[in-house]
Amino acid sequence: MHEFRQRQDVIGAKIDVVYWGGAIATLLRWAAARESRYVCACNVHSVVTAQRDERLASSLRGADMVVPDGAPVAWLMRKTGVEAQQRVSGPDLMWRYFAAASVYGESVFLLGATPDTLVRLQARIADAFPGLRVVGTHSPPFRALDANEDEVLVQLLNDSGASTIWVALGCPKQEIWMAEHRDRIRSVMVGVGAAFGFHAGTVRRAPHWMQRLSLEWLHRLLSEPGRLWRRYLTTNTLFMVAAARQLLRF
Repeated sequence: MHEFRQRQDVIGAKIDVVYWGGAIATLLRWAAARESRYVCACNVHSVVTAQRDERLASSLRGADMVVPDGAPVAWLMRKTGVEAQQRVSGPDLMWRYFAAASVYGESVFLLGATPDTLVRLQARIADAFPGLRVVGTHSPPFRALDANEDEVLVQLLNDSGASTIWVALGCPKQEIWMAEHRDRIRSVMVGVGAAFGFHAGTVRRAPHWMQRLSLEWLHRLLSEPGRLWRRYLTTNTLFMVAAARQLLRF
């Protein structure tokens, strides 16, 4: 990649200094050229996990764009010199991009989530963005694909003609998968985590006032305490400790 990028360190992860207009414009340009690129959206969970998971850390380093998905990530960027940094969340990036791409009749592919979520999401997209073409969807198994299955999936994605592939496999699986498939897939891949469920209505997203107060994590914790309490207790604590150390050095 020969483009100029300004990136900021967030407890060891390099996050792009990028704003809504620039992020959307860059994705549109890459998509129009059918470039093999991938984009990651980093929140507290992903930057903390990258400290102990070298495959994830390597995937983030190799990404063509890494946006500050989590409010605490954007906050630390502001505190360490990027005063105007906005949060660029994965779900909002997906929806704003669809709005822009629908004007050009772009084709997209949805990879991840359950078949029911994909059906609901397609219906929602068709209603909101009639100019956008969803040229394919696929709900892969939770297990790892063998070599033959992977080759079939790559062929499916390339044959679809999609300019962008929206990947909702969860962190760190989606980041590692995109890194491994760059140069094999002729599309821009964007990892968006829980975005499919949010937009399909199968997972309830935090109200806007909680998002503005950086409390989206609390809403998710209260919605799924059994699954998420350990993750948030551990990762949030580790992030706060690492962020404090970084601020002391700044």
